[in-house]
Amino acid sequence: MRIVTYKRIQEFAMKHADAETPLNVWYHTTNAKAWKNLNDIRQTFNSVDYVGNNRYVFNIKGNDYRLVAIISFNAQKVYIRFIGTHAEYDKTNDIKNI
Repeated sequence: MRIVTYKRIQEFAMKHADAETPLNVWYHTTNAKAWKNLNDIRQTFNSVDYVGNNRYVFNIKGNDYRLVAIISFNAQKVYIRFIGTHAEYDKTNDIKNI
């Protein structure tokens, strides 16, 4: 999968240093995959949730952080739309359109 954009991970890690290693693990793991559907993702990340509108939520560092991505299986691309704390994620009203 091609991830767009790594810069979001870098920016978030600058504010939350404890998230840097788990985010890099997520990045490198995801980058090495060629997912075709949700079941493929769950074989890699069993806690991933599909929230609609091609958005998938990944738990980062246990459940301290959340990463929301749009995944295009046909294009083999992952678009990072949100990285935040669990509390910030909970305040998001319309995660399907983030």
